[in-house]
Amino acid sequence: MNKLLKISAISVLASCSMLNAADIAQMFENAKVSGELRSVYAGYKQEKAGESDTYATAFGGELKYELAELNGFSAAAAFRISHDIGALTGEEGKQNAELSSSDGEYTVLSEAYLNYKNGDFNFRGGRQVIDTPLADSDDIRMIPNTFEAYIATYELPNFIFMVGNLQDWQGVDAGLDDEWVKTGEDGTWFGSVTYTADNIEASAWYYNITKQLNAAYFDASYNYNINDDVSILGAAQYLSQSEISNSGEEASIYGLLAEFSAYDLGVSLAYNHSQKQSGKTSFSGFGGGTLFSNMDIMILDEITADRDSRAIVAGLSYEIGDLTLTYAYGDFDGDADSIGDKANVVEQDIGFEYSIIAGKLGVSGIYVISEDKESLDKTDFDWDRFQLMVAYSF
Repeated sequence: MNKLLKISAISVLASCSMLNAADIAQMFENAKVSGELRSVYAGYKQEKAGESDTYATAFGGELKYELAELNGFSAAAAFRISHDIGALTGEEGKQNAELSSSDGEYTVLSEAYLNYKNGDFNFRGGRQVIDTPLADSDDIRMIPNTFEAYIATYELPNFIFMVGNLQDWQGVDAGLDDEWVKTGEDGTWFGSVTYTADNIEASAWYYNITKQLNAAYFDASYNYNINDDVSILGAAQYLSQSEISNSGEEASIYGLLAEFSAYDLGVSLAYNHSQKQSGKTSFSGFGGGTLFSNMDIMILDEITADRDSRAIVAGLSYEIGDLTLTYAYGDFDGDADSIGDKANVVEQDIGFEYSIIAGKLGVSGIYVISEDKESLDKTDFDWDRFQLMVAYSF
């Protein structure tokens, strides 16, 4: 069974190509070209008075070129493109800009890196895809996040050590109108250690987002297979953030997760709690964030400012051959802040994924219902969202 919620992630630092080269000429002869064609429709139906419904349909994808490895060295580059289809996209204030920017088009050299591998040591420098707790690709629209980063990894039996520096990032969460954006005034430094053995995985991460905040993140999970068709998983996480230069971002968040899988059915329950930091809010990172309770849109960060807040998310999944159906219900609740305002937002995610050609062609869709349960009037939290994606990899 696929896990309903992501537990933890480490950087993607595998060597560029499975093929080795005897000389520079063979680096190019054995090079690999890969990519993806992708089309997405995404629209919002707004409930708040005066807000326009927005929608867009985009077509694009990725083309990547990877050199074969020579004496441990390899390199790669990739372009990402997204263009709105005019006839299927709202005009002016009705355009949904999250697919291709407010201009309706987006082209970026998303990856361009040099990789060096020597035994259990790996170094990658340049524009690349990474997935860590506070910096991740969040590949759920047209343009995933990528980073200009310099990362070293060393692997031992049961352990992975990582240190790195992030300079800039781009993608759907960075804002497609700005393209490359700084990760902190002078970048972000981070280090981590991950331990895996049998059914246990645990990791510890530290981030210094320069002149913004310091963050420490810990998680641990235990997975037990009762038999080939039935398994259970339990996990815990803790995130501590302290502000720098009066950034206003400081938090203490813990979370619990339980999952049960039996044959084609999966059930999950996630909980996160953020303790009040007077006048402060939390920071989800550069990407989709790592909290167990994160949903398609709603995350706990939206309501943590100056209050105790909590989220509980229940999820179901069911597989029917190549089709997976999913449903999640999330309740995000915040106590009164210093001026007496409370928060309560409910999100429901109804989705599916269908693999037409395994590993090659697939279609997925999600319908999201967001409701502000605290306000009698419709607010920015009251809307419906629908997205349909078709993707072909080659």
